[in-house]
Amino acid sequence: MLRSEELATLEREIVSCRRCPRLVAWREQVAREKRASFKDEVYWGRPVPGFGDPEAGVVVLGLAPAAHGANRTGRFFTGDRSGDFLFASLHRTGFASKPVSRSKGDGLRLTGLWISAAVRCAPPQNRPTPDERDACLPYAARELELLDAKVVVCLGAFAWDAALRMLEKRPKPKFAHGAECRVGPLLLLGCYHPSQQNTFTGVLTPEMLDTILKRALELSGESTREADDPVG
Repeated sequence: MLRSEELATLEREIVSCRRCPRLVAWREQVAREKRASFKDEVYWGRPVPGFGDPEAGVVVLGLAPAAHGANRTGRFFTGDRSGDFLFASLHRTGFASKPVSRSKGDGLRLTGLWISAAVRCAPPQNRPTPDERDACLPYAARELELLDAKVVVCLGAFAWDAALRMLEKRPKPKFAHGAECRVGPLLLLGCYHPSQQNTFTGVLTPEMLDTILKRALELSGESTREADDPVG
Protein backbone atom coordinates (compact mmCIF):
# COMPACT_ATOMS: atom_id res chain seq x y z
CA MET A 1 0.00 0.00 0.00
CA LEU A 2 1.29 3.49 -0.84
CA ARG A 3 2.14 5.81 2.03
CA SER A 4 -0.62 8.22 1.01
CA GLU A 5 -3.14 5.36 1.09
CA GLU A 6 -1.98 4.28 4.55
CA LEU A 7 -2.30 7.84 5.80
CA ALA A 8 -5.79 8.07 4.31
CA THR A 9 -6.75 4.84 6.12
CA LEU A 10 -5.45 6.29 9.40
CA GLU A 11 -7.37 9.50 8.72
CA ARG A 12 -10.64 7.58 8.47
CA GLU A 13 -9.91 5.87 11.78
CA ILE A 14 -9.11 9.16 13.51
CA VAL A 15 -12.23 10.90 12.23
CA SER A 16 -14.49 8.14 13.59
CA CYS A 17 -12.88 8.03 17.06
CA ARG A 18 -15.10 8.40 20.14
CA ARG A 19 -12.69 7.21 22.84
CA CYS A 20 -12.96 10.19 25.20
CA PRO A 21 -16.54 10.97 26.34
CA ARG A 22 -15.73 14.46 27.66
CA LEU A 23 -14.08 15.52 24.40
CA VAL A 24 -16.82 13.99 22.26
CA ALA A 25 -19.47 15.89 24.23
CA TRP A 26 -17.59 19.19 24.06
CA ARG A 27 -16.64 19.12 20.38
CA GLU A 28 -20.23 18.29 19.43
CA GLN A 29 -21.71 20.93 21.76
CA VAL A 30 -19.48 23.60 20.21
CA ALA A 31 -20.49 22.43 16.73
CA ARG A 32 -24.17 22.79 17.62
CA GLU A 33 -24.07 26.08 19.50
CA LYS A 34 -21.41 27.77 17.30
CA ARG A 35 -19.88 31.19 17.62
CA ALA A 36 -22.14 33.99 16.42
CA SER A 37 -19.72 35.02 13.67
CA PHE A 38 -19.87 31.47 12.24
CA LYS A 39 -23.56 30.79 12.84
CA ASP A 40 -24.25 30.03 9.17
CA GLU A 41 -21.37 27.57 8.82
CA VAL A 42 -21.49 23.81 9.27
CA TYR A 43 -18.93 22.86 11.91
CA TRP A 44 -16.72 19.80 11.47
CA GLY A 45 -17.30 18.74 15.11
CA ARG A 46 -15.19 15.55 14.86
CA PRO A 47 -11.59 14.52 15.55
CA VAL A 48 -9.17 16.33 13.26
CA PRO A 49 -6.71 14.27 11.19
CA GLY A 50 -3.23 15.39 10.26
CA PHE A 51 -2.61 16.81 6.80
CA GLY A 52 0.14 17.80 4.44
CA ASP A 53 2.79 16.19 2.27
CA PRO A 54 3.06 12.39 2.65
CA GLU A 55 6.76 12.70 1.81
CA ALA A 56 7.33 15.34 4.53
CA GLY A 57 10.67 15.54 6.29
CA VAL A 58 9.24 17.93 8.91
CA VAL A 59 6.22 17.44 11.18
CA VAL A 60 4.67 20.34 13.09
CA LEU A 61 3.04 19.03 16.27
CA GLY A 62 0.43 21.21 17.95
CA LEU A 63 -1.66 20.83 21.10
CA ALA A 64 -5.25 20.25 19.96
CA PRO A 65 -7.88 21.72 17.61
CA ALA A 66 -9.25 25.14 18.49
CA ALA A 67 -12.97 25.04 19.32
CA HIS A 68 -13.90 27.51 16.57
CA GLY A 69 -10.84 26.90 14.39
CA ALA A 70 -10.05 23.32 13.40
CA ASN A 71 -13.15 22.01 15.18
CA ARG A 72 -15.08 24.20 12.75
CA THR A 73 -13.02 23.75 9.57
CA GLY A 74 -11.75 20.18 10.01
CA ARG A 75 -8.10 21.11 9.39
CA PHE A 76 -5.44 22.03 11.95
CA PHE A 77 -4.71 25.75 12.34
CA THR A 78 -7.23 26.57 9.61
CA GLY A 79 -9.55 29.49 10.23
CA ASP A 80 -8.08 30.92 13.45
CA ARG A 81 -5.54 33.54 14.53
CA SER A 82 -2.86 31.04 15.50
CA GLY A 83 -3.13 29.56 12.04
CA ASP A 84 -2.87 32.99 10.43
CA PHE A 85 0.47 33.46 12.16
CA LEU A 86 1.70 29.93 11.43
CA PHE A 87 0.72 29.73 7.76
CA ALA A 88 2.22 33.13 7.02
CA SER A 89 5.54 31.79 8.31
CA LEU A 90 5.14 28.47 6.48
CA HIS A 91 4.61 30.44 3.28
CA ARG A 92 7.65 32.66 3.87
CA THR A 93 9.85 29.60 4.49
CA GLY A 94 8.58 27.71 1.44
CA PHE A 95 6.49 25.04 3.15
CA ALA A 96 3.03 26.39 2.23
CA SER A 97 1.64 27.48 -1.12
CA LYS A 98 -0.41 30.28 0.47
CA PRO A 99 0.08 32.61 3.46
CA VAL A 100 -3.50 32.19 4.71
CA SER A 101 -5.70 29.16 5.34
CA ARG A 102 -9.44 29.65 5.74
CA SER A 103 -11.02 26.29 4.81
CA LYS A 104 -10.16 22.73 3.80
CA GLY A 105 -11.08 23.54 0.22
CA ASP A 106 -9.01 26.69 -0.17
CA GLY A 107 -6.36 25.00 -2.32
CA LEU A 108 -3.52 25.38 0.19
CA ARG A 109 -0.75 22.80 -0.29
CA LEU A 110 2.08 21.90 2.04
CA THR A 111 5.43 20.81 0.65
CA GLY A 112 7.90 18.86 2.78
CA LEU A 113 5.75 19.32 5.87
CA TRP A 114 2.94 17.58 7.77
CA ILE A 115 0.80 19.17 10.48
CA SER A 116 -0.41 17.04 13.40
CA ALA A 117 -1.36 17.42 17.06
CA ALA A 118 -1.08 15.57 20.34
CA VAL A 119 -4.88 15.60 20.81
CA ARG A 120 -7.39 15.42 17.94
CA CYS A 121 -10.56 16.80 19.57
CA ALA A 122 -11.13 20.33 20.83
CA PRO A 123 -10.88 20.23 24.66
CA PRO A 124 -12.74 22.51 27.10
CA GLN A 125 -10.56 25.50 28.07
CA ASN A 126 -7.99 24.10 25.61
CA ARG A 127 -6.84 21.71 28.33
CA PRO A 128 -6.89 17.98 27.62
CA THR A 129 -6.50 15.69 30.61
CA PRO A 130 -3.47 13.37 30.86
CA ASP A 131 -5.74 10.39 30.12
CA GLU A 132 -7.14 12.12 27.00
CA ARG A 133 -3.62 12.93 25.82
CA ASP A 134 -2.47 9.35 26.31
CA ALA A 135 -5.54 7.94 24.55
CA CYS A 136 -4.85 10.11 21.51
CA LEU A 137 -1.05 9.99 21.22
CA PRO A 138 -1.00 6.62 19.39
CA TYR A 139 -2.48 8.41 16.37
CA ALA A 140 0.49 10.80 16.20
CA ALA A 141 2.86 7.88 16.77
CA ARG A 142 1.37 6.01 13.83
CA GLU A 143 1.65 9.09 11.62
CA LEU A 144 5.35 9.31 12.46
CA GLU A 145 5.76 5.64 11.62
CA LEU A 146 4.16 6.16 8.22
CA LEU A 147 5.96 9.40 7.40
CA ASP A 148 9.68 9.61 6.67
CA ALA A 149 10.06 12.62 8.95
CA LYS A 150 13.39 13.70 10.36
CA VAL A 151 12.31 16.68 12.47
CA VAL A 152 9.31 17.31 14.74
CA VAL A 153 8.64 20.97 15.55
CA CYS A 154 6.80 20.96 18.89
CA LEU A 155 4.58 24.02 19.29
CA GLY A 156 4.59 24.71 23.02
CA ALA A 157 5.46 22.79 26.17
CA PHE A 158 2.40 20.51 25.92
CA ALA A 159 3.40 19.26 22.47
CA TRP A 160 7.04 18.94 23.56
CA ASP A 161 6.13 16.85 26.60
CA ALA A 162 3.66 14.78 24.56
CA ALA A 163 6.28 14.01 21.93
CA LEU A 164 8.82 12.96 24.56
CA ARG A 165 6.21 10.76 26.21
CA MET A 166 5.19 9.24 22.88
CA LEU A 167 8.83 8.49 22.03
CA GLU A 168 9.56 7.27 25.58
CA LYS A 169 12.47 9.66 26.11
CA ARG A 170 13.77 9.64 29.70
CA PRO A 171 14.76 11.82 31.40
CA LYS A 172 12.72 14.51 29.67
CA PRO A 173 14.71 17.54 28.52
CA LYS A 174 13.12 20.85 29.52
CA PHE A 175 11.12 22.72 26.92
CA ALA A 176 12.51 25.98 25.58
CA HIS A 177 12.13 27.92 22.37
CA GLY A 178 14.88 26.62 20.10
CA ALA A 179 15.58 23.56 22.26
CA GLU A 180 16.76 20.49 20.32
CA CYS A 181 16.56 16.88 21.41
CA ARG A 182 17.57 13.77 19.49
CA VAL A 183 15.35 10.71 20.02
CA GLY A 184 16.49 7.87 17.77
CA PRO A 185 16.14 8.99 14.14
CA LEU A 186 14.03 12.04 15.08
CA LEU A 187 15.15 15.49 16.12
CA LEU A 188 12.66 17.39 18.29
CA LEU A 189 12.75 21.16 17.96
CA GLY A 190 10.98 23.34 20.54
CA CYS A 191 9.02 26.42 19.48
CA TYR A 192 6.68 28.74 21.35
CA HIS A 193 3.07 28.13 20.34
CA PRO A 194 1.66 30.75 17.92
CA SER A 195 -1.22 31.52 20.27
CA GLN A 196 -2.51 35.07 20.46
CA GLN A 197 -1.19 35.24 24.02
CA ASN A 198 2.33 34.75 22.64
CA THR A 199 2.10 36.58 19.33
CA PHE A 200 0.25 39.67 20.61
CA THR A 201 2.77 40.14 23.44
CA GLY A 202 5.87 39.59 21.33
CA VAL A 203 6.86 36.39 23.10
CA LEU A 204 6.84 34.85 19.62
CA THR A 205 7.62 37.10 16.67
CA PRO A 206 7.40 36.27 12.95
CA GLU A 207 11.20 36.30 12.77
CA MET A 208 11.47 33.83 15.65
CA LEU A 209 9.05 31.40 14.01
CA ASP A 210 10.74 31.76 10.62
CA THR A 211 14.08 30.92 12.25
CA ILE A 212 12.67 27.74 13.79
CA LEU A 213 11.14 26.58 10.51
CA LYS A 214 14.33 27.32 8.58
CA ARG A 215 16.24 25.33 11.18
CA ALA A 216 13.78 22.45 10.79
CA LEU A 217 14.31 22.50 7.03
CA GLU A 218 18.07 22.50 7.50
CA LEU A 219 17.97 19.62 10.00
CA SER A 220 15.63 17.56 7.85
CA GLY A 221 17.97 17.79 4.89
CA GLU A 222 14.96 18.55 2.69
CA SER A 223 14.55 21.07 -0.04
CA THR A 224 11.00 22.26 -0.51
CA ARG A 225 9.40 20.93 -3.68
CA GLU A 226 6.02 20.48 -5.27
CA ALA A 227 4.18 17.70 -3.43
CA ASP A 228 3.14 14.94 -5.82
CA ASP A 229 0.37 13.42 -3.74
CA PRO A 230 -0.82 15.67 -0.88
CA VAL A 231 -3.23 14.41 1.76
CA GLY A 232 -5.79 16.70 3.38
